Amino acid sequence: MTTRPHILLWTAAPAPYVEAIKAAGLAERVVIHTLAPGAKPSAEQMAQAEVLMAYSIPPGVLGGMPKLRWAQAMMAGVENWLALPDLPPALPLTCARGTHEESMPENIIGALFHVAKPYAAAVENQKSGKWVRMVPEPLTGKTLGILGVGMIGQKVARIAATLGMRVIGTRRRPGPVPGVESVLPAERTAEVLAQADFVLLLLPATRETENFIDAGRLRQMKQGAWLLNFGRGQLVKDDDLVAAVKEKRIAGAVLDVYRQEPLPAGHPFWATPGIIVLPHLGGPHPQRDKFVARLFVDNLARFLDGKPLREVVDRKLGY
Repeated sequence: MTTRPHILLWTAAPAPYVEAIKAAGLAERVVIHTLAPGAKPSAEQMAQAEVLMAYSIPPGVLGGMPKLRWAQAMMAGVENWLALPDLPPALPLTCARGTHEESMPENIIGALFHVAKPYAAAVENQKSGKWVRMVPEPLTGKTLGILGVGMIGQKVARIAATLGMRVIGTRRRPGPVPGVESVLPAERTAEVLAQADFVLLLLPATRETENFIDAGRLRQMKQGAWLLNFGRGQLVKDDDLVAAVKEKRIAGAVLDVYRQEPLPAGHPFWATPGIIVLPHLGGPHPQRDKFVARLFVDNLARFLDGKPLREVVDRKLGY
C-alpha cells in the first residue's frame, strides 16, 4: 500500500506538468492521475486525491474528496472557485498569479499602440486602395492610470515609463512602485480617473469591485480618455460603458474580458463604434502551461516538504 500522495491533474494538456514533476525529481514521491476537462473523476480518484490542479471545478466534486489537502487553480482569477458551495473552508487554495507576466504586459502595450496609432485604419484604407494622410497620436507625455498596480501593472508601468508616459495608479497597499509617479489607495480612484488619458483595469473580481466602473466613474474620466479592461469582466457595468462611448463622454474602450465568454453574438459591445472587442488574448501564451507548471511544481515540492505554499488565495479579499 503506497503512502505517496495522489495528485489529480484535471487539464487538457497534462504533459507539461508531468514532465515538470519528473524534471524536479518529484515523480517518485507522488502518484499522478490525469483527467480531461469535461470528464468525471472516478470513484478511486475522488477517494484518493490529496492534491488537485484544474482551471475550474463543477459543484459537487470537492465535497466528495475526503483526502483533499490542497487545490491549485490554473488561472489567476479564482472567483469561480470561491463561488463553489462545497469549497471546504479550510482547504488551501492557490492560484496562478504571476504566470501572465510575459504575455499580458506586451498585449496591454499593444492595445495602447492600437488606439493611439492609425495602423488599423491604414489597413482598411489599403483594401480599397485609398491613400489617406493621418497623424499618429504620441504616447509620450500621456498619462496612464492603472487601477490595481499588482505584478502585471508594475511591469506595464516600467514599459510605459520607458515610452515617456506618466504613470499613476491605485492599489490596496499604496507605496512606491518603480515607474509609477504616485500610487494611491482605492478610495482616491477619482483622482486617477480625472488625470488619465488611458485607464487600465487590472483589479480582481470581488464583491467590492463588481460594477466598479459605472456611469459615475465614467463621468470622472477625461472626455478624450480610453478605458482598457484586462482585469475581469465584472469590473465594468456594460450598459453604462456603452452609453458613455455612444455619447462621446469617453473616447472608447478596449475590452479583453467579459461577464460571459465567449461574448454573446447580440451583445452591444460588438456593434458599438469605439468599443474594441478582443477575444481574451491578454493572458494566453504559446508556452503558458510551462509557466503554470513551474509554479505548480514549486508548490508541489513545498507541499511535500511541509513548507508554506506560494500564491495562496486570501478568501476574505477574494484573490
